[in-house]
Amino acid sequence: MNQRKLIFICLAILGGAALVTLLIYSTEPTAQREAATRQTAMLVETVPAEAGTFTPVLSATGSVRAVEDVQLSSMVAGPVVRRDPSFAPGGFVSEGEILLQINRADFQNVLELRRSELMQAQTDLNVEMGRQKVAEQDLALVGGDSLSPEERELVLRKPQLQAIQARIKAAEAAVSQAQLNLDRATVRAPFDAHILTQNVTVGSQVSPGDNIGRLVGTHAYWVELTVPVTHLRWLEFPRDGQEGARVIIRNRSVWDPEAVREGRLFRQVGALDAQTRLARVLVEVRDPLARNAPPGTPPLMIGSFVDCQIEGRPMEEMVRISRDYLRSNNTVWVNEDGKLSVRDVTVVLTDMNYAYISGGLGGDDQVVTTNLSTVTDGIALRTEGSTPETAAVPTAEEAATTAQTD
Repeated sequence: MNQRKLIFICLAILGGAALVTLLIYSTEPTAQREAATRQTAMLVETVPAEAGTFTPVLSATGSVRAVEDVQLSSMVAGPVVRRDPSFAPGGFVSEGEILLQINRADFQNVLELRRSELMQAQTDLNVEMGRQKVAEQDLALVGGDSLSPEERELVLRKPQLQAIQARIKAAEAAVSQAQLNLDRATVRAPFDAHILTQNVTVGSQVSPGDNIGRLVGTHAYWVELTVPVTHLRWLEFPRDGQEGARVIIRNRSVWDPEAVREGRLFRQVGALDAQTRLARVLVEVRDPLARNAPPGTPPLMIGSFVDCQIEGRPMEEMVRISRDYLRSNNTVWVNEDGKLSVRDVTVVLTDMNYAYISGGLGGDDQVVTTNLSTVTDGIALRTEGSTPETAAVPTAEEAATTAQTD
């Protein structure tokens, strides 16, 4: 193929392409002007904010511990000759009840010996008092005006009298100590108690300091809670003879769902938790083992973890909404005359159910509860049963015309 034919073919191809392009543009459909499309306002649900005085309910978790918890030990040595049947793990004893009896014979013998020594010292005192009278009579016969005070005391046997009086005091102390050791041979419950452990029985040889068993008081238990330091200002502790705030206690993993115990705020521990840096407070629960409570009342167990709901101090002139309606960065969505208003609010406290607001929201405001994909101030909103509002959206041609005019 020569060069002339090649050029001719290329020109033919270019001409055909141009004709096809011209045909496409000449047959393109003409855009017809349509009326502006309209977008319907977003359908939302709202609830009114509440204004007034409210009592917050603060949630916390903690562990149960005993108020009175002692490791019982013996103060004297000897064999155990009797053990009360109630002194066993799980048993209950009353204050002053005998738990163990250590052999008293040796202590009784020592007591009798010390009493005899006291009687001997008292007899010596009586004899010395007779000698004192004789010495006074002799001194009166011979005359003692020339004697010094020291010589006069020697003649009247004052040192001998003082020595016997000292012996009497020592003998009385020895009798008291012997009686004390005899009493200590009987081990009694120091308070109304629940027996957790029992380490000795009849025949056991005990020595001073030996661990006999562990007892905890049955009058009350403590629940130690950790709460944020910022929550302390809303907690009411007992003062002026009044009880602390009410606390509802649940053990969801052990008790029935409806089972609860009631306690009272007792005291704030004056140190933060070393790991969590939270404040520690104590809740007092009376009759923790439910011995005098109605049937079905669950007992508390030492060391168990429980959930607590604390009634806080009343909050006046507050606005309350569900904490689920508090948005990010402490904002609240409000339906204001059919338009979305994103409000910045001042949150004073958030408990387990509500957020308490002191500024930025009124009691008559309608809080939007629906989650929106587009959040912008001023977008149109409508609620169920309200008259729909629409927003005009211009076409591309109208937008272009407006831009040229501008």
